[in-house]
Amino acid sequence: MTLGVAVDGGTLAVHELGRGGAGAPVVMALHGITANALAFGAVAQALDGQVRLLAPDLRGRADSRSIRGPWGLEAHAADVVAVLDAARVESAVLLGHSMGAYVAALTAYLHPSRVSSLVLIDGGVGFPAPDGDIDAALEQVIGPAMRRLTMTFADEAAYLDFWREHPAIGPALDAPYGELVEAYLRHDLVGRDGERRSSCVLDAVRADGADVLADPVVLRALRDGTVPATLLYAARGLLDEPQGLLDAERIAAAELPPTVRVIPAGGVNHYTVLFEHQAVRLIEYAIGTSV
Repeated sequence: MTLGVAVDGGTLAVHELGRGGAGAPVVMALHGITANALAFGAVAQALDGQVRLLAPDLRGRADSRSIRGPWGLEAHAADVVAVLDAARVESAVLLGHSMGAYVAALTAYLHPSRVSSLVLIDGGVGFPAPDGDIDAALEQVIGPAMRRLTMTFADEAAYLDFWREHPAIGPALDAPYGELVEAYLRHDLVGRDGERRSSCVLDAVRADGADVLADPVVLRALRDGTVPATLLYAARGLLDEPQGLLDAERIAAAELPPTVRVIPAGGVNHYTVLFEHQAVRLIEYAIGTSV
């Protein structure tokens, strides 16, 4: 089931990926910078019947690609509140992955009464803004993901073949949650055969990435916030490299408050943390202890 929620600049598509029983807690899932709502397919399957899981395609992505700004994480935070209002939910658990974790932390910082707790996956931790050009820093961090947004593909099969070569995501297509991974990747694809492309709006990605790297409010939102949070981090990185985005040393250096509980998610990478069985069970556990 997909809901349309009026937001500044257009209509936000919100997928109801899981419906709990009467009185079930509400969890809103916020995806990464070039991802979409179906990134949480395996998590939704694990939580089936336990919570009401709302997952928007964030503005500028997938079914929300027709929104034409404003961009930036503060706009995403306002969208979260708009979804809660439309769903008549006073407060919810925010589940965020990668950039979505920063959106979740910022929303809790700006609107603490609307967020009961946070579950953050491989993101949300602010570090000092990089020196020099932000675009260059963004290229260094997510360059391969950004370059994909300018590519075209003959058809869906060619797009999936492209992903099969990706060192972090490719193996997941043949793993137990492979069908859900494929559904997530297909949801990003738009256009006719011969000119298939990613749905992500490059200007939105660039603006959101700049906020994650350098916006001072975004960078301090988790550290200075008052909403309790659980942070799970993956051992491996965006290209399945041994060094992940976060590790125990980096998290310690961020000087997070004692309201943030930290859980290592094991040997998964930045993407498979959402699709590997044991990692999904950890996310289920974190949500279960947060509602």
